[in-house]
Amino acid sequence: MTGTPLLRFEDVHLAFGGLRVLQSLDFDVRAGEATALIGPNGAGKTTVFNVISGVYRPQSGRVLLDGRDLAAVAPRQRIRHGIARSFQNVRLMAHLSVCENLMVGQHVKTNGLRDLLAPFRLMGNHRWRREAIDALAEVGLEAHADAPVGGLPYGIRKQVDLVRATLAGASLVMLDEPAAGLNPTETNALRLHLERLKARGITLLVVEHDMHFIDRISDHVVVLNFGRKIAEGSLAEVRRHPEVRAAYLGIEEAA
Repeated sequence: MTGTPLLRFEDVHLAFGGLRVLQSLDFDVRAGEATALIGPNGAGKTTVFNVISGVYRPQSGRVLLDGRDLAAVAPRQRIRHGIARSFQNVRLMAHLSVCENLMVGQHVKTNGLRDLLAPFRLMGNHRWRREAIDALAEVGLEAHADAPVGGLPYGIRKQVDLVRATLAGASLVMLDEPAAGLNPTETNALRLHLERLKARGITLLVVEHDMHFIDRISDHVVVLNFGRKIAEGSLAEVRRHPEVRAAYLGIEEAA
């Protein structure tokens, strides 16, 4: 249900030696909404993604997904609990077709060794292929289903990467700089894609520097600086916050 926290950070601390990278971090990501995580370079945004993914384990505090403490979930199992991640640098297999990349990504839904070892690339009507084609059709990319990924424009590859993340059955999709490197047409196509995901009830956590894009797609904004939360609210609200102005502009708001 929209408005209910799907993901919650509770007093999370993370340090590497003497370097504190997350400090007393508290924030919620509400179900069915798009939450933007913004802040200057080095603010801790990608670190937050790595904590959710299980790359890093906090020294203290809790990260809860739908009420469950993720500390009890192995990193490799988190996709099965509904967490998917799309990277800033597209991580697709260039020698495979679009459809094959999507089908490989669906291996997380296997129910046993038989499914895992099924020669799906040789089965023209394999259920994973049908699901992949349907997902591509939803975003208008079905014409590229059998095209090698390595020969496609960057904007299309980024959309394919996002489709692959959602095909795994994710309830939470983390997007790291999704609009980076896209032209205006590609950015608008991405925005429409994200709106469709939200309409299906998928929750989005987005790291992005393009404030116009953030303004179009986000329901809530959390601002980090030096690993701590300094503001949250709508984009218009956080832009007026003195600490946010200081973090981005290096000056305090005039009295």
